[in-house]
Amino acid sequence: MNNLWKAIGPGILIACAAVGGSHLVWSTKAGAEFGWSLLWLVLLANLLKFPFFLYGQRYAAATGESLLAGYQRQGTAYVWIFLGINILTGTINIAAVGMLSGALLSGYGITALSVPQLTASIIVVCSLILLLGHYKVLDGLAKAIITFLSIATVLAVVFALTNRPTVPADFVTPSPYTLASFAFIITLLGWMPAPIDLSAWSSLWMFSRKEQTGHTATIKESSIDFYLGYGAATILAILFVALGALVMHGTGETFSASGIGFSKQLVALYTATIGDWSKLLILTAAFITMFSTTLTCLDGYPRSLAACCVLLKKQSPQRYLQINQAWIILSTIAASIVVLRFVENLLALLSFAAIVSFLTSPILAYINFKVMRGSNVPEKDRPGKMLSIISWSGLVFFTVMASAYLYLEYFKA
Repeated sequence: MNNLWKAIGPGILIACAAVGGSHLVWSTKAGAEFGWSLLWLVLLANLLKFPFFLYGQRYAAATGESLLAGYQRQGTAYVWIFLGINILTGTINIAAVGMLSGALLSGYGITALSVPQLTASIIVVCSLILLLGHYKVLDGLAKAIITFLSIATVLAVVFALTNRPTVPADFVTPSPYTLASFAFIITLLGWMPAPIDLSAWSSLWMFSRKEQTGHTATIKESSIDFYLGYGAATILAILFVALGALVMHGTGETFSASGIGFSKQLVALYTATIGDWSKLLILTAAFITMFSTTLTCLDGYPRSLAACCVLLKKQSPQRYLQINQAWIILSTIAASIVVLRFVENLLALLSFAAIVSFLTSPILAYINFKVMRGSNVPEKDRPGKMLSIISWSGLVFFTVMASAYLYLEYFKA
């Protein structure tokens, strides 16, 4: 048990990163607009992405090297592909989750700064925490935050079951299976439970956890860590769909596109069922959750980008820390510029980030699957029949859905 505790961390961090936009925004919005209609799709997305996230930690435990090192074994081109995708998605996703954090922070009555200015301030604070505190601070915060949010969300759903708002008798749930709703389905899938590029983060976090504890996680220990984190993210996704369906669905209320309006509605989802007394508590829980997501993303993207640079340029491990710090600073500047100069609509930014993440899913999923079946992976640790079936099913599903979106958005007259 002592060794298992030393191994637990990277999987929880994945859950912490996941419970940001995909859960607080898209899961809740799915329940609010379509009731329970899309719950099966949320579960399907978690199932089909499951192997590709698992491969990140399993590969590291089985081979002693990061998933990105496995990319290089398959060909340097794969590392360049990952680097290019992460430079694009990293800036957008950090800006998106940071802006939701800024919107929630404005809920405390801060009027001296706009939401974009609050967002940039949060991103800068996160970068300073990482530059000064490194992995240890990140790991400690994640475990406390995911526990606190889970308890608050369970309570809100329990109260909502017996305290539902009155829905008009003639209300008919709109169908999500229309061309008009297809873009929303893609945004839901893009961040459900998280973008697939996060799978590389967990393999890198395993080495940081090893440095922190002095223990090398076994296949079994890393799998338990992953199951705990991924399971928590899946259950929370279900709870957020339930919260939207129980509290907002059928009331005629829709989410505001503005950051301040959206943050107020999000807090109201909880206070409507738990009680007004909980407003400050829930606002704090939601803000801390999004702050931790921003912190995790600002650690994960630069960490993986730095690892790519070290692999491509054959730099020494000692240079990794310097390159990682440089990427943290560059990512902070780029995300802040995006928020301050180019973004006014919170939901539009979140939608764009989620769609881009989904469109890159087939590429990264294929590479992860290919790496996990590499000759350097012990045969007993390669994907078995069931994992292979789910992996191939996921690849087909992501490819078909991404192709359909691109066709409808850009090619259909």
